Amino acid sequence: MFIYLCKKIAIPGNVRLRCISWNKDQGFIACGGEDGLLKVLKLETQTDEAKIKGLAAPSNLSVNQTLEGHSGSVQVVTWNEQYQKLTTSDQNGLIIVWMLYKGAWYEEMINNRNKSVVRSMSWNADGQKICIVYEDGAVIVGSVDGNRIWGKDLKGTHLCHVAWSSDSKVLLFGMANGEIHIYDNQGNFIVKMKLSCLVNLTGAFSIAGIHWYHGTEGYIEPDCPCLAVCYDNGRCQIMRDENDHNPVLIDTAMNVVCIQWNHCGSVLAVAGSLKTTSQDKDVNIVQFYTPFGEHLRTLKVPGKQISALSWEGSGLKIALAVDSYIYFANIRPDYKWGYCSNTVVYAYTRPDRPEYCVVFWDTKNNEKYVKYVKSLISITTYGDFCVLATKADENQPQEEHETESIGATYVLVLCNSIGTPLDPKYIDIGPLFVTMTKTHVIAASKEAFYIWQYRVAKKLTAMEINQVARTRKEGRERIYHIDDTPSGSADGHLDYSRAIEGTRDPICAITASDKILLVGRESGTIQRYSLPSVGIVQKYTLNCRAYQLSLNCNSSRVAIIDLSGVLTFFDLDTRVVDSTGQQVIGEQLKLERKDVWDMKWAKDNPDLFAMMEKTRMYVFRNLDPEEPIQTSGYICNFEDLEIKSVLLDEILKNPEHPNKDYIVNFEIRSLRDSRALIEKVGIEESSQFIEDNPHPRLWRLLAEAALQKLDLQTAEQAFVRCKDYQGIKFVKRLGNLQSESMKQAEVAAYFSRFEEAERMYLDMDRRDLAIGLRIKLGDWFRVLQLLKTGSGGSDDALLEQAYNAIGDYFADRQKWLNAVQYYVQGRNQERLAECYYMLEDYEGLENLANSLPENNKLLPDIAYMFVRVGMCEQAVSAFLKCNRPKDAVDTCVHLNQWNKAVELAKNHNMKEIGSLLARYASHLLEKNKILDAIDLYRKANYFLEAAKLMFKIADEESKKRTKPLRVKKLYVLSALLMEQCHEQMQNAQRGKIKGKTSETASALAGLLEEDVLSSTNRFADNAWRGAEAYHFFILAQRQLYKGSVDAALKTAVHLRDYEDIIPAVEIYSLLALCACANRAFDICSKAFVKLESLETLRPEQRQQYEYLALEIFTRHCPKYNKKSDLDDVLESGDGKLPVCVATGDPILECRFWMCSVCKHFMKAKEASNYNFCPLCHSRA
Repeated sequence: MFIYLCKKIAIPGNVRLRCISWNKDQGFIACGGEDGLLKVLKLETQTDEAKIKGLAAPSNLSVNQTLEGHSGSVQVVTWNEQYQKLTTSDQNGLIIVWMLYKGAWYEEMINNRNKSVVRSMSWNADGQKICIVYEDGAVIVGSVDGNRIWGKDLKGTHLCHVAWSSDSKVLLFGMANGEIHIYDNQGNFIVKMKLSCLVNLTGAFSIAGIHWYHGTEGYIEPDCPCLAVCYDNGRCQIMRDENDHNPVLIDTAMNVVCIQWNHCGSVLAVAGSLKTTSQDKDVNIVQFYTPFGEHLRTLKVPGKQISALSWEGSGLKIALAVDSYIYFANIRPDYKWGYCSNTVVYAYTRPDRPEYCVVFWDTKNNEKYVKYVKSLISITTYGDFCVLATKADENQPQEEHETESIGATYVLVLCNSIGTPLDPKYIDIGPLFVTMTKTHVIAASKEAFYIWQYRVAKKLTAMEINQVARTRKEGRERIYHIDDTPSGSADGHLDYSRAIEGTRDPICAITASDKILLVGRESGTIQRYSLPSVGIVQKYTLNCRAYQLSLNCNSSRVAIIDLSGVLTFFDLDTRVVDSTGQQVIGEQLKLERKDVWDMKWAKDNPDLFAMMEKTRMYVFRNLDPEEPIQTSGYICNFEDLEIKSVLLDEILKNPEHPNKDYIVNFEIRSLRDSRALIEKVGIEESSQFIEDNPHPRLWRLLAEAALQKLDLQTAEQAFVRCKDYQGIKFVKRLGNLQSESMKQAEVAAYFSRFEEAERMYLDMDRRDLAIGLRIKLGDWFRVLQLLKTGSGGSDDALLEQAYNAIGDYFADRQKWLNAVQYYVQGRNQERLAECYYMLEDYEGLENLANSLPENNKLLPDIAYMFVRVGMCEQAVSAFLKCNRPKDAVDTCVHLNQWNKAVELAKNHNMKEIGSLLARYASHLLEKNKILDAIDLYRKANYFLEAAKLMFKIADEESKKRTKPLRVKKLYVLSALLMEQCHEQMQNAQRGKIKGKTSETASALAGLLEEDVLSSTNRFADNAWRGAEAYHFFILAQRQLYKGSVDAALKTAVHLRDYEDIIPAVEIYSLLALCACANRAFDICSKAFVKLESLETLRPEQRQQYEYLALEIFTRHCPKYNKKSDLDDVLESGDGKLPVCVATGDPILECRFWMCSVCKHFMKAKEASNYNFCPLCHSRA
């Protein structure tokens, strides 16, 4: 930052000032002094015009009001910004609250305790409460409307200061003995503050100030120190909160009277006086510190004794009360900013976020891109790129390849001009000074500097950028200690151990160009290194300590700004003889300027530079200044005799909405003079002046003026002088035109006066040229208008082109409906298809596909569009229309339309459908989706495979002993699939023998078919057997539960044939149960015999069966006397009778019903009770 005094206001009657306070919101300044003096002043606000000029110049007073009411010396003034109130008190203890009414201040409330004097008053952060402390220990907390909230008398203490915490929960009371006590907001004592800054201190001291920044503008770093406590002896501590046991300690070595934070808590101003050895009287000074205790600047202030200071709300001015004067100083902050490829990059803090908000503002297109960056240290720019230096995030460990030194603490992030990070580099030295060139980024701490040869990833793909970021090429990064003397050989190494060694002469500034690197040291030495080899070339000695170094475009001179704002110049290559008679390289130039806070060399002229001195910009040519320009802008760029300046002060008042008016371009005198000469005197005389002061920009100016006047010869010569090949070609083309008006029209178009050029063309009846001009400009809406005004059929192709271009315009902006209208007129079927697809108008897309001729190249694209949205039928028809049946089949497969796929494959004689099905089925089986595979085979009419899989599932379910009904259904499904397979084969055979009418052929075919089907028949029989087994198993139990014990026994007897399907233990247990219920103890006995002989039983189970048998057969004799139909069943032997699937009875009648699907039987009298077959459930 840079600070200088800019204005002085005298208080009438030479009344000494005691206190001053600047209202941060409305800009009023209240100052109190002896004899009851109280004034409210206000500086004139800038007009819009002055804002745009960026003037921070001294301004007049718009308000100057004396407030009367105090009689004693006014000692405390404090503002309540939220409620527009001013609170003041004097040495008699009188407190007055003033309010604003119609632009003037009036008394609102008065309070006088009469017992003691008010030492300090403080409003809390939201302006709701005020805390007033009296010297005798009395404390009063009141509300904004004048009511007393609470009061307390701290007996035996003398109070002198009070401060609120930002959340209004804590109060700090400063005692006359230097102690600080911490209280809660109800006045209860908590603890004494630990004062580390007073360790090992003897003698009397008192508190000079306590100021707690409330975070209203955000913090410059997370967990940033914000509570400053300072003593009159110059000792100061800055704390993160009231209980911080590790505060930042500063010894200012001066007598302090007042301290205050600026508006955003980034600078602490400490005002007081310093005893000087040379002078008897004290010197008034204001020291400026960061929250981390780093000293920024010292401001010397004239006068006898400084008594108070106060910051302006924007932090750009500071008011100092000295004797009977108010001094104003302007502050030029060190903003974190840069400028690269028409983009201003700037950073600011926000109260709602802990990070810095970094804005990349493209001034050309007025677009901005925002990034949030934690712990930002600096922003450095060059060309199209920007480097953000930050502290590494401790919570994110770097990957091993990111840094060779474990736990790198800083990051340099290379970004492009829209803030996209291209390449981060982790380093271990604090980047206090960063500079960059076209190829290198150089970062320096106080002891060492790090050089990184970055790669500009203009032509690299994202993948390559990633690889570049991840490989540390040997020698691309190097680090050197400031005391080393590198030879320039490729000793590229990254050794941080040397970098952290100390030095007696630290680095204080760096700068670099493509050829050289300059490193300034605190002793005044400048070390020159060659780039890119980094060998030390020369050491120069200056008579000042550099704060900022800057090289001109050919690296022949360096500009040095020191800490006190003195600008000097040093010629690096001149050889001179020094006082000892030895020849030395480098010479200090005679020019010296004071109060300089910014400077920039021209990019295209080594003798041109611009500098900012207070509120003026000076341009120097060969060390001679031109007349100054009033501005307070920061210089972005200086080339082509134009200076681009940015008014950062104005932008950062509203950083979220930067205004293009705050980018100001200044032309230097030679450009202004040349323009004035051309306008007033003429081209010939001006060309002589430009000859004497040659510059490509001036020649271009002359060429343009000559073109306006159609002086083609001069224009051509001027274009040659500024090496503008396009300009030369344009002049040649103009020379070939015959018509004068045609030439004028072309010149108008050249100078972007397109409306005028078009009008001229139309006046000449050259509509074609007007259309050509608009086509070049891409203004197709105007082309369409011009085409419609004319007549003639030759415009049809152009019309189509215009319609399509307008369609493209709307499509680019995703206005698909508008685009469709124009594409239809332009007959652009390709883009029309795209628009329909984006609009999800699949009907329109289908109509378009139907209207296209066969084999049109657009058909496959449309088909794929249908595929992407799952519209199989439309996709298939499009593929078939362009003769791509293979793609149609693939689509069906992709969309699981297998029957369609098979049908297509058969129609087009494609052989791979079987393998395709098998592949898909195996994929499903791998994922254990067996039912999906069955469904797939079934849909594709591969019934045999489906049946086998279903039978496998039924078998597995049967072994798992799950619900019998479910197992039966699975067996039935498997059997039904087999029946469909039989039917399919028979149909195929019938198809083959159509036309062969002879019986022999038919019989032969039948035999062949039987042979083919015999194996499948066996499989089908197994499926039906499984179904029968579980059918009778379920039926027997149902009959038993219904009480039809006789029928249940008959059904259970049949189960003996199915021991291979249902476990024997279940069959014979059920049989024994049914027999017992039917009192057929002989059958029951046989069942128990069978059960006891089963090898699958465990011994304890067998034991239980034996006990049960014993219990039954001791009561009932195992004989059965009834003779019934059952005997017929038992004795039927091999010639078994058919069994009724409805009742389980053997069918003895000659008339019975047979199922057409499963070929099982049912008694005729039972058939009338059923609509469906009891076994396979097909319709009866």
